Amino acid sequence: MPAEGNSGKIAVAVIGAGEHGGNHARILQGMNGVELAGVYDIRAERSQEVAAGLGVQAFENLEQALGAAQAVSVVVPTSDHATVAEQALARGLDVLVEKPIARTLEEADRLIQKAHEAGRILQVGHLERFNPGVIAAKAITRKPMFFEIHRLGVFAPRSLDVDVVYDLMIHDLDLVLWLTGSRVETIHAVGLPVLSDRVDIANARLEFKSGAVANLTASRVSTEKVRKFRYFQPHEYISIDFTRRDALALSVEREGSAPHINFRKLEGPSGDPLDAELEAFVDSVRTRKPPLVSGIEGRAALELAANVALCIEQYARRVHEVNA
Repeated sequence: MPAEGNSGKIAVAVIGAGEHGGNHARILQGMNGVELAGVYDIRAERSQEVAAGLGVQAFENLEQALGAAQAVSVVVPTSDHATVAEQALARGLDVLVEKPIARTLEEADRLIQKAHEAGRILQVGHLERFNPGVIAAKAITRKPMFFEIHRLGVFAPRSLDVDVVYDLMIHDLDLVLWLTGSRVETIHAVGLPVLSDRVDIANARLEFKSGAVANLTASRVSTEKVRKFRYFQPHEYISIDFTRRDALALSVEREGSAPHINFRKLEGPSGDPLDAELEAFVDSVRTRKPPLVSGIEGRAALELAANVALCIEQYARRVHEVNA
């Protein structure tokens, strides 16, 4: 049986104590109705450092961490997502797993099946769903037809076990699937390794059954950080700035003899997206309400990312053959 927290609080353990995992632990410790059971990282010194800073237990191994919690936040490298999450689900724990849900679709399918069989919550950490700008824009979205998306960052020695499609672009792939509610029918994509052995910059063009088109660029080798998400729907243009966490809508007003552009800032909730994501997870654990980003939606984003990555591989192969 999963461990219960003190005074009816939900006991949550954080698995993976890197920078992002440390943020998870810090937020969970300060959350009402939650007891941070402790942290575990394969690097014992990192577990001890984060745990000491928060005044909680540093678990010696994964089994000990799982035995002390009702739910876990899994913030380990993508290659280990399925292994850790499967063990947690087998112990009857609810699981928040960072994006992408797993390394492969087969692993994702196993997680979804195990969560279903165990009656457990499986939430995937597609953080941008909780961005106030996205929430505000989603409320007025109707039949979006054209997307222009840029997610650029400077190089950092993290998440290099996956290419930029799974590291950065997958955020936006999830959002376009969510906002269009439509199936992708055609993909064109190119990409290049620049500073690592994997693809560091990529561009994809997606064509949806609904008729919508999305152009996405993701880079982790740029000189500045850019997070721009823009799309058009009938008579309206919407711009989301993930960094500022806001959204703007532009529409044409036709009152009088000459049309003019109307600008309006879209009102969304205040607060930090990671706080909101973790609060939503704890709420699902407490109420058994399905999460906003379930395993099925996490799998859909992973499948689309895998298809984009395949197109990039095929393009690279064609270029190599031409230049051989």
